[in-house]
Amino acid sequence: MKGFWKTSVGKKIIMSLSGIFLMLFLLMHLSINLTMLIDPVNGEVYNKAAHFMSTNPLIEVIEPILALGFFLHIVYSLIVQINNWRARGNSRYVEFDQNKSSSWASRNMIWLGIFIFGFLVLHIANFTIKIKFGNVPKTAEGIDDTFKLVVSLFEIWWYDVIYIISFVALGLHLHHAFWSAFQTIGLNNNKWLKRLQIIGDVYTYIIVIGFTIIPLFFLIF
Repeated sequence: MKGFWKTSVGKKIIMSLSGIFLMLFLLMHLSINLTMLIDPVNGEVYNKAAHFMSTNPLIEVIEPILALGFFLHIVYSLIVQINNWRARGNSRYVEFDQNKSSSWASRNMIWLGIFIFGFLVLHIANFTIKIKFGNVPKTAEGIDDTFKLVVSLFEIWWYDVIYIISFVALGLHLHHAFWSAFQTIGLNNNKWLKRLQIIGDVYTYIIVIGFTIIPLFFLIF
């Protein structure tokens, strides 16, 4: 069994399971971010939600698991892609027109992933590190005014452009990754594949639209 995880199939399963875990995290993250629109002036609801997430013992346990999930997904994605490149380079078969057999997103998953990782580093530098180790202003209740930190960045137009482009790239990544992840773990018959493609489309639209309307709101209003 240990040797299975070293095979190409085992690596793809690890990549898929970690991807599904990260997709669930995105939904949770979006639900918290959308509370900013409930009170877009003071952000009281968002600050309470952010404070709960940062002080909840369960979240403290989940955080390292989440970090591990990101790490595994990135590492195994790179391993699988490198193996694919090697196999393609050693193939004796005549290459076919990939444009007719696969989508642009599926052919460029690795580059979309690298771009998204770059945004993740920027996001952590501007939000996570400042919140955990920086001097974040306090609210009247004595909790971190995370809302003010977030809005201060969303009022910068070029940051919003990077943010929105990054989530469009994430959407392209998710559009293929959602059903592909479930297909890898066994839900690959025609009936389930069609359903997963529809669910994946809905999920992708929710994530992309949900995350991008927030910076647009604070930039415009």
